[in-house]
Amino acid sequence: MGLEGHNLDSQETEAARRIADTIHSGFVDYIAGFNLISRRARSHFEKLEWSLQEADATERLNLHNEHVWKTVGLVEDLLGEQPDRRGEWRSARGHFKHRIAERSDMVLAETYFNSVTRRVFTTIGVDNDVELRWFGATSVPRGEASAEMFTSVTRTRDSAALIVSILESYEFDAPWVDLEGDARRVAARLDSFLLEAWDGLEVDSVDMLKPVFFRNKGAYLIGRLRQLNRIAPIVLPIIHGDDGMRVDSLLLTELQVSRLFSFTRSYFFVEWPNPAELVGFLKSLLPMKSLAELHTAIGFPQHGKTSLYRSLYRHLENSNDKFVLARGTPGMVMSVFTLVSFNVVFKIIKDHFDPPKNTTRDAVMRRYNLVYNHDRVGRMVDAQEFENLSFDRDRFDPDLLEQLLSEAAGSVRVKGDQVVIKHVYTERQVYPLNLYLREMSADKAEAAALDWGAAIKDLAVANVFPGDLFTKNFGVTRHGSVVFYDYDELTLLEECRFRVIPESDDHELEMSSQVWFAVEPGDVFPEQFPTFMRFPRDVPDSIWEKFCEVHGDLFTADYWSGVQEELAHGDLPDFYPYPERLRFRRRTTEAAD
Repeated sequence: MGLEGHNLDSQETEAARRIADTIHSGFVDYIAGFNLISRRARSHFEKLEWSLQEADATERLNLHNEHVWKTVGLVEDLLGEQPDRRGEWRSARGHFKHRIAERSDMVLAETYFNSVTRRVFTTIGVDNDVELRWFGATSVPRGEASAEMFTSVTRTRDSAALIVSILESYEFDAPWVDLEGDARRVAARLDSFLLEAWDGLEVDSVDMLKPVFFRNKGAYLIGRLRQLNRIAPIVLPIIHGDDGMRVDSLLLTELQVSRLFSFTRSYFFVEWPNPAELVGFLKSLLPMKSLAELHTAIGFPQHGKTSLYRSLYRHLENSNDKFVLARGTPGMVMSVFTLVSFNVVFKIIKDHFDPPKNTTRDAVMRRYNLVYNHDRVGRMVDAQEFENLSFDRDRFDPDLLEQLLSEAAGSVRVKGDQVVIKHVYTERQVYPLNLYLREMSADKAEAAALDWGAAIKDLAVANVFPGDLFTKNFGVTRHGSVVFYDYDELTLLEECRFRVIPESDDHELEMSSQVWFAVEPGDVFPEQFPTFMRFPRDVPDSIWEKFCEVHGDLFTADYWSGVQEELAHGDLPDFYPYPERLRFRRRTTEAAD
């Protein structure tokens, strides 16, 4: 009897080890694929292969999910009809922990394991019985002593010579158009910053990260200035045109660099064996950026979700405010709520949509997936998709919970003292534009109004038509940028047909409240835009008049058709993650991100 029990234990241990090895192998394959794609970014930049870079961005986005589901199928076969599936999995968890203990990317491996676990056991909330447990705060290495991750450069001559040595150290397989001229321009701005911010030109060292950050048409050299106990970021954006490479700008403040890592931007291509160490270095430059945002920005949105999830639950344990309806005009498609102290909104698709909305749940989810896979060009808020979350019921405002159970019962239910949410999107909270225009000073309102027009045009050039152009569907970030966040009517611009309203000989027919001419799916009439784009009544008329003066072309079919013609040529648009005023002025217009 004892021998039989020993053999059974050995079989269970062997099965658990095979499960752990299978998950580990799946993770290794995922990371290998991720690094291979990220590594290609340098070659694409050097060879001006922008369309290949764009294709790689889409491929890499879906890599994690593809490998996780493949791994789920394999481990389900190994679990088979085991009488104690959870016990087997706990044993596998122990083996897996030993497998990843010495890995430099251990945090990503933990997320991979839990992604597989949640799918195998259809987890609701947190299941510490089978998941890799999280016990609270985790350490994030900042690379203070990691000579492998960055190079420390000291100034032996002037700032221009310092910049030349930095630029030459990266050894791109592409020529510089004017390296010495770039260095002089960068040095002049750097010296001006040091004199104003640090009262002198002294710099103990400049720590430059060895890995280069690539995105769209730009390459970014990222580092930090050090003087005594002070540090400041330093970022050199590089653009590459037909005649060679140029330094396009110099970013030296936390605010400027924060925009580079914005939640409205696509993810960087950057390869480094210890992502947590890389994030730690970035965190030293951007202390206001969360670990979730930084992991997401370097191409690991799944671990970004894990970090956000953990931050939320840590916050709930250390706060008392309740989930409440989010500020702004209630939507017809989404129920939106927030925890005011956490700066994130939660968006749940309603069970039914009132007229005039004519869409479906699947169509809404496809549009959010389109945004996830599309270049957000600094104008669309990144949305993270979660399933099967669970929160204490007493953290919900009673009126909110009643509304959720009424409007979204297919996604929200109460189970004992828990509120279980089957499906939800999270987005960073921004200031709804319609409220911003009413509540801010006239100068800020006018600036936001004009940037709203610029945002619509940026989206158009990126092949995105918002569908709903109401101000309530846009918001203002802390940087003052206007962004789009309501995607239920979004479509590709190339799928629209922009038309002029036809004239009629019958005046009474033209004045009719009913459409008197044939309208096909996809037809858009820009002449009608002013009707619903007009600002709220309590916004000064002068702001609307200024908007029309600057962006009145949005109300013409010719403008939109012209953008479609440009898109048909197949060239990727040029977008910059920093204000135009920070660019070094040139006659040529090669572009970065």
